[in-house]
Amino acid sequence: MPSKMQSLAVSVVGIALLAGGQVATAKGCIKGAAVGAVAGHVAGHHAVLGAAAGCAVGHHMAKKKQQELQQQQLQQQQQQQPPRVKPKPQPAPAPAQAVLA
Repeated sequence: MPSKMQSLAVSVVGIALLAGGQVATAKGCIKGAAVGAVAGHVAGHHAVLGAAAGCAVGHHMAKKKQQELQQQQLQQQQQQQPPRVKPKPQPAPAPAQAVLA
C-alpha cells in the first residue's frame, strides 16, 4: 500500500503533467524547479515538492522582474520626451460696433 507521501508525489506529478504546457513555458519555471528540486532533495528527499514550489517561485520572480523592467522603460521614455507646453489662451475678439451714418 503506498504511503501518504508517495500518493502526494504522484498527485503533484499528475497535476504538473496536466498543466505542463503552460507551466513548462512559464518564464523562470525551469530554473526555479531545478533549484527547488535540489533543495527539496537535500531537505529530506522531497525533490518533486521542491520542484513544484521552485517553479512557482521562479515564475513569480521572473514576472516581478519583467514588470520592473517595463516600469523603468516607461520612465525613461517619459524623461526623453520634451515637456508639453500648454498654449496660452487667446483673448476673445471685441464685438463689432455698428457704424451709424
